[in-house]
Amino acid sequence: MISAKLAPFGTTIFSEMTRLANAHGAINLAQGFPDFDGPPAMIDAAARALHDGHNQYTRSMGHPKLVEAIRRFIERTYGLAYDPETEIAVTSGCTEAIATSLIGLLNPGETVLLFEPFYDSYPASVAMAGATARYVTLRHPDFALDESALARVWDASVRVVLVNNPHNPSGKVFTRAELELVANFARRHDTIVVSDEVYENLTYDGAPHNPIASLPDMRKRTLTLSSAGKTFSCTGWKVGWVTGPASLVAATQAAHQFTTFCTPPAFQIAVAAALDAADAAFLATYRAEYTARRDFLLAALQASGFCPIRPRGTYFILADYSALSHDDDLTFARRLVTEIGVAAVPPSVFYAADKTEGRRLLRFAFCKRPETLDAAAERLNKLRLTQ
Repeated sequence: MISAKLAPFGTTIFSEMTRLANAHGAINLAQGFPDFDGPPAMIDAAARALHDGHNQYTRSMGHPKLVEAIRRFIERTYGLAYDPETEIAVTSGCTEAIATSLIGLLNPGETVLLFEPFYDSYPASVAMAGATARYVTLRHPDFALDESALARVWDASVRVVLVNNPHNPSGKVFTRAELELVANFARRHDTIVVSDEVYENLTYDGAPHNPIASLPDMRKRTLTLSSAGKTFSCTGWKVGWVTGPASLVAATQAAHQFTTFCTPPAFQIAVAAALDAADAAFLATYRAEYTARRDFLLAALQASGFCPIRPRGTYFILADYSALSHDDDLTFARRLVTEIGVAAVPPSVFYAADKTEGRRLLRFAFCKRPETLDAAAERLNKLRLTQ
């Protein structure tokens, strides 16, 4: 029997839509994983590491090669310096980093502030920590952060605020002014910031990624989470990390050591090599390829009768389907699979305080090969033809 704290969450919407897509032979634009592999040199490095005997437990906080590579990447990219021994810890993906950070930081009954729409593991991780969530709704279509909404719910009882930037599912990139607003509230109420930045390298149209830890007086109160899965198209490897002051990283590690203990060392070694190779030219090419994918799917959705929101980050597009159907988002998402052959995510599941915000939208992933997106566009065009 599932415990009372996890029973409300059920099976993730990603698993449900993927199962439905597989059952109906639909093109899966629901779950956010690439249908192509990452850099060949990285995969070769993993194979070599496996054959070279890196198959046993490694250091729980991360293989020395990887924590050093993370340190170098962050320092050359953002100018932030972290001690690889005490201020960086490797986790089994960012999802584990989220859960273990909240479990390690929070006491039962304490309060976490979440922005909705949220990645669906956030409320579940809060529940596993025995804490309570409060919500601030970012509203369609611009998902702007509203100071008055923050002021209504953020007080001294908020122990942790969980920020996702760039933001899944909206594709929003928080502006410097919005991050300053969050930082001001965090300083005022002595709140710890847990910042999920897994899409840090996926921003478009010149939008900069500003780690909130880089703002004045924020490094000491910020735990930053990231991973290799998005940047290097290896979501199944589950290599993530946390960076921050030693006291906050120690909280994550306290839980991590009793969950996965360590992440597969061969993958850590390969990701270390990939991070060191991720220079400005690599990242520019990476963004350019994803910009082309984004623009193609934006045009296809618009041509099919959707009203898509142009994302400035991540590899997701939210699209309003009001012109196509009066169904709620879950019903329309299921119809899209069974009648059109394309799977998307109904985003009302990413809301708790105001689910109506998501009930006219669907989320599409464009982290797919051009031929996959081409085939999806052809199927989506049937929607226009049936109107």
